[in-house]
Amino acid sequence: MTYDLVIHNGVVIDGTGSPGLRADVGILDGRIAEVGRISQRGRRTIDAEGHVVTPGFIDGHTHMDAQVMWDELGSCSCYHGVTTVVMGNCGFSLAPAHADKRELVVRNLERAEDISSEALAAGIEWTWETFPEYLEAVDRQKKSINYAAYIGHSALRTWAMGERAFSEAASDRDLETMTQALTEALHAGAVGFTTSRSSAHATSDDRPVASRLATWDEVRSLVGEMGRLGAGVFELARDLGASSADPEERQFSQRQLVELARDTGVPITFGTFNKRSLEGLDAITEAGGRAFGQTHSRGVASVTSFRTRMPFDTLPSWKTLRARPLEEQRALLMTPEIRRALIDEAHNGAYPQAIGAEARRPDYEAMHLYNTPFPPYPTVAEVAAEKQVDPVELIIRLSLDTDFTQLFVQPLTSTADDDLLTSMRHPHTAMTFSDSGAHVSQISDSSIQTHLLSYWVRERQEFTLEEAIQKITAAPAAAWGFRDRGLLQEGFAADLNIFDPATVGPTMPVVVHDLPGGARRLLQKASGFLATIVGGETIVDRGEATDTRPGKLIRGPLAASQ
Repeated sequence: MTYDLVIHNGVVIDGTGSPGLRADVGILDGRIAEVGRISQRGRRTIDAEGHVVTPGFIDGHTHMDAQVMWDELGSCSCYHGVTTVVMGNCGFSLAPAHADKRELVVRNLERAEDISSEALAAGIEWTWETFPEYLEAVDRQKKSINYAAYIGHSALRTWAMGERAFSEAASDRDLETMTQALTEALHAGAVGFTTSRSSAHATSDDRPVASRLATWDEVRSLVGEMGRLGAGVFELARDLGASSADPEERQFSQRQLVELARDTGVPITFGTFNKRSLEGLDAITEAGGRAFGQTHSRGVASVTSFRTRMPFDTLPSWKTLRARPLEEQRALLMTPEIRRALIDEAHNGAYPQAIGAEARRPDYEAMHLYNTPFPPYPTVAEVAAEKQVDPVELIIRLSLDTDFTQLFVQPLTSTADDDLLTSMRHPHTAMTFSDSGAHVSQISDSSIQTHLLSYWVRERQEFTLEEAIQKITAAPAAAWGFRDRGLLQEGFAADLNIFDPATVGPTMPVVVHDLPGGARRLLQKASGFLATIVGGETIVDRGEATDTRPGKLIRGPLAASQ
């Protein structure tokens, strides 16, 4: 037999958690055909000497619903070994959407997920209204990686209710319309249904996104439809009570989810960034429900710079400054009296409420200089004290000295080792919360998989390589029901990574203006990869994207069974 591709001389880490074994991998017709000692060369060969060969990484929490329409690569995910993503999280999907009311879907997205309406208008050719039509549009797109999609609650509400979705509870007729659209979506291939109850999700006019207006009975009814059909995962962005310091608030939030999981039989998933959030996960599983948490390898943090956004941008004098081109800003910042006034306002100005990953009032004890891909990152307060300057003065100096490329990070969720390690080690979690496709100029978390491998495996040695690979391959594949992915075994899809454990890791992000309409984003690549392979085709070769587009739409179980 002649294989399409043979990978020779690598150490195979198959995703099960078992120790790696030196073996070759033979690929035929997009599938893994043989793992062992292979004598023939194949039509193409890769020498993986000094590298490990693993399943492709699976990211279950992205917002690439719009990006897939203009970005064939699936960047930055593709550079970090991600071969399959799940989009439509937190209640945000681009369908269903009436042709004359698409702005309602955009309203849900643009602030909550930092997806500009200008980029959406320039980058999307809206050829759909219903969710099945959206899936067909995704299926037609050329793409390097694989995509699976949820249907979002906010989109369902605006489909059924129009403007009323942002101000009212649903009527019986509204709920009937939503239920019908949900059922159609699941039969067409949606992998589940998502919602947000989180105050972090608001519109540009400071209203809650549509899903936050839903009663819990509405949520129960829609999740119950998935239970009736026996298909789909329910994902939600939880309310503040879920991780409240008040035990009664946490218990109330947990009780709602426990009853929902137990009564419907639907698997439930949500972000688990600290030990408190794990309590809800444990409560569901102890009651006989199915649930899995989504963890993060470093904690979500807002990334700021003069080339993107600064924490001070909403203050009046800073807002005037930041509206000018960078060179004009430089001249003004070099003017002593203007600089003193800006520093004073940065300390004493009135900061508005920040939403989602927006830059917020700086805490200089927690705000770090982001100069290397891995911790430790010195805080602004530490460096300012060392140099005996004001923290804002330090930020201005560093920014001027680096032509405004200096990056700063301020945590939005816990970055404590204990929280991160406890969450990642929990038996019912997967390490899979990048938010890729959203917050593209605010955070840079498409790299959480390579951060896990470089920092927690190589630098800290908190996990073996085999343990870490399982958390980003087999664990998310099992959670989302991708039965032919997540393991490097015969018969599985040939989605693979080949990388050097000694050098794999994220590189520093840079600011680029490559979104539709010239909008900006943070672009972050990775080091150490020899190849990333999807369906037997190499999509990234030594860190550079190729011209192959083997990615597929992965449809949910109801469509797959038809």
